[in-house]
Amino acid sequence: MRRGAFRFAVVNLGCKVNRVEADGFERLLAGCGGAPSSQAEADLIVVNTCTVTGEAEKKTRKAVRHALASNEEASVIVTGCATEIDAAAYEALGSRVTVVPKAGMALYLEEGAFPSRPPAGAVSVLPADGRTRIGIKVQDGCDNACTYCIVHVARGRATSRNGDEVVAEAVALARAGVREIVLTGINLGSYDADGLDLADLCRRLLDETADLHGPDEEPCRFRIGSVEPMDVSMDFIGLLAEAGGRLCRHLHLPLQSGSSKVLREMGRPYDAEEYRQLVDYLRAMVPEIALTTDIIVGFPGETDEDFADTCDLARYAAFSKIHVFPYSRREGTPAAERPDQVAPDVKAARAAVLRALSDKLAAADRAARAGTAELALVERPGHATTESYHEVAVDPAAPVGALVAVTL
Repeated sequence: MRRGAFRFAVVNLGCKVNRVEADGFERLLAGCGGAPSSQAEADLIVVNTCTVTGEAEKKTRKAVRHALASNEEASVIVTGCATEIDAAAYEALGSRVTVVPKAGMALYLEEGAFPSRPPAGAVSVLPADGRTRIGIKVQDGCDNACTYCIVHVARGRATSRNGDEVVAEAVALARAGVREIVLTGINLGSYDADGLDLADLCRRLLDETADLHGPDEEPCRFRIGSVEPMDVSMDFIGLLAEAGGRLCRHLHLPLQSGSSKVLREMGRPYDAEEYRQLVDYLRAMVPEIALTTDIIVGFPGETDEDFADTCDLARYAAFSKIHVFPYSRREGTPAAERPDQVAPDVKAARAAVLRALSDKLAAADRAARAGTAELALVERPGHATTESYHEVAVDPAAPVGALVAVTL
């Protein structure tokens, strides 16, 4: 690698938490004198891996092989969840591969792996690609053990970031001009630091960023990345109702299945009726709320009746978006060992049905909002995303990164 300036590429796979961590890697590398580039032109390629499913594991290995093939001289750092499960498998992919734990990336740089250490205060709070919606990771790890999931093994026990650190980072982002900050975590609703839960943390964030801008400017708003149903407290729902949109009235609330039998076999700590009751309470307390979700189709033993229950609950919840995941066996999980795996063609057919239902529900949610006003974040010239997470057209002259009023 050249002394002095160098070029880097960060390849990210997986969840929103991974995306936030990848942003952090970009800031570290930029602080060391690096400049972002394509993989083909990079001196260093970082692959941030995912291992949540068997399919994700395949994509991860493919990404590492592509990094090696696209540039015959670059060093390749492989980090993330997949390496926590099987580091040796990735080290064996090539002599230019170095496996570095996520927690060790900063130390790896400081120990001289790169030409220079970050000058004090030189690291930008913004990601290298100029995105307008920026994430802060406030929690990591998970104490649950869903039978299809290996993330609790890769990430370890649940931990929470100090509230003062989170607030300081949010204030820095807001002062830098960021108007939407996304709070992320592997199990975000389990946040618990210094006696603060997620609702307490959000209150602090709202209070300490409220007066950072001029009287004619919209203050930054916060969005919850994803929160498990059992972790949504009444206190949090009350804050959501009172915050006037500064805490976005949009929750990504994973369902996974609408069948209580399947939920039980997944190891999910709620049943279909409890989820339904939570939706009822959210819509009663926060009428403007938009709900999005994750659903796995074709979990082992899922019958046609189970799938019908899932579709029924999806309609009842009136989701504005469903992220559909055909079940993928992940070695090392209880579900992967079950003999009653659902046939691939059945999984594909159910996924197609659910995606079509998602499109129908999204259109219905948008139609129900016709004539209502929301603030929308301008993502690129002429395009913005509303508080309820719908894409809208805006005046091309509206500044990228601004919050603008729109009527749906």
